[in-house]
Amino acid sequence: MRDVILHAFNWLYTDVANRARAIAEHGYGAVLLPPPLYSDQNNPDWWQRYQPKDYRVVRSFLGSKRELERAINTLHDQGMRVYTDVVFNHMANEKEHRRDPYNFPGEEELKRYRYEREAFEADRLYGDLDVGLFSPWDFNPQGDISNWNNLIESQERWLCGLPDLDLNDWVIQQQRICLAALNTLGFDGYRIDAIKHLSLEHIKRVLQIPEINGEYVFGEALTANDNEENIFLWPLMDTISISYYDFPLHETLRRVFSPAGTMRELVNPEAYRQSLPWHRGVTFTITHDIPNNDGFRWQILNPQDEFLANVYILCRDGGVPLVFTDHNESANKYGSDRDRWNEAWCRPDTVGMIAFHNAMHGAPQRPLFEDDGFIVFARGDRGIVAINKSAEWQHPRIWTYGLRHGRYRCMIHGYDMQVQGNHFEFAIPPRQAQIWLCQEK
Repeated sequence: MRDVILHAFNWLYTDVANRARAIAEHGYGAVLLPPPLYSDQNNPDWWQRYQPKDYRVVRSFLGSKRELERAINTLHDQGMRVYTDVVFNHMANEKEHRRDPYNFPGEEELKRYRYEREAFEADRLYGDLDVGLFSPWDFNPQGDISNWNNLIESQERWLCGLPDLDLNDWVIQQQRICLAALNTLGFDGYRIDAIKHLSLEHIKRVLQIPEINGEYVFGEALTANDNEENIFLWPLMDTISISYYDFPLHETLRRVFSPAGTMRELVNPEAYRQSLPWHRGVTFTITHDIPNNDGFRWQILNPQDEFLANVYILCRDGGVPLVFTDHNESANKYGSDRDRWNEAWCRPDTVGMIAFHNAMHGAPQRPLFEDDGFIVFARGDRGIVAINKSAEWQHPRIWTYGLRHGRYRCMIHGYDMQVQGNHFEFAIPPRQAQIWLCQEK
C-alpha cells in the first residue's frame, strides 16, 4: 500500500495537475493540497490561504474551482488520494482593509459576487452568494491569546488578530455543509488546521458526521514539549478518534539528534509515549509552520540531522509519513533556507526512501543493533536500515537470523552488498544512513 503524503505546500493547482504522473511515479500515495476556500486571489503569500473569506467559494491565488477539480481528477487518475487543508478556527484578518471586518465575506465582496455573477457561480461551492455568511455575533469577543498554555484561552480567544469563530449552531452548520460540499469535489481526507484551538465539542459536532465517514482526517495540534502535549494533544487523542501530526515523535527526534541525545530512544518510542500509536500518527521532520513562523524556527533540525530523521520516519514501521516541499517561501526572509525544501519531493534520496517504505509496508520492525550514536533495525526478512548520527565510522556486527541471504541494494546510495553467514558486519560512514533492500526473489 502506498500511503506517503506529499505536502504540495503553496503549489498552483495547474502545477499539481501537470506533475501528477511524476508524483505517482515517485511512489507517493496521497497529496495534501493547501486550503481551497476563498482567500485573496491576488496575493501570493502562503499565509493568505489560511485566512478564509467565505466557505462557499473556492478561489485563491492558487487557482479556481475548475483548476482544483482538474488537479483532483488528475491525481485520482494516477491512483492517488487527495487531501486538503481546512481552516475552521478563524476567518481572515481584514480590519485594516474594510469598514465591516467582522461581516464575511463583507459588503464589498457581496457586490463583487453580484457584478461578477457568472465567474463566482463557476467557483461556488455551495449556498446563496447574494447573502452574507458570518456576522459579528458569530465570533468570540475580540482579544488575542496571551497565555498559550491555557486551554480555555487558546480555544476562546483570537489567534494573532484572526477573528475567532464562536461555537454556535450556525457556525457548526456551515462547517458541516462545507465539508460535505468539499467531498463532492472528490477529496479523500482533510487536515484540520489549528485543531488545538477548537473545543472538543466543536470538533465532535463538525467531524463526526456521516459525510466524512471513511475519509482520512488528521489534525494539527502543534506542540513542542511534554507539557503542551498533555494539555492539547493527548486529550484529543483519547477523545477524538482521528489521526494527528506526530509532534511527540518530532520532539523525540530533536532530542535524539542533539549533542547529548541517544539513538536508543528511536528503538521503540511509542512504548514510552514519545510517539503517537503506529496507526494514529502523521510523521514528519518539518511542517510549513516551522520554517515560516519566527516562533517555531528553533524546532528546525540541522540539515544532515533532518536527512537522517527522514530516513527514520520513512523506513520505520508506523505512522503515515509526510514529505514537505516548498518554493523557497521562508528563504525570502531566511537566506539559509534557500533550496533546502524546494523540490524536495523529487530528490533521489527522498525517492529512494519512499521506494523502501512502499516495498516494506506492513513488514514488522525489530532491532539488530543499538548504540547511543547509531541504530540498525530490520524490516521483515529483507529490509535493513542503518542510521549513524555520530562523527565516526561504525562497524556493528549483526546476527543474520530471520534475514534473507543474498544481494542487497542501498536505496539511497545505489551500492550493493552480499549478506551471508550467521553474522554480518556493517560499515556505516559518519553522519550517514543506509537502507538496504534484498534483491533476491
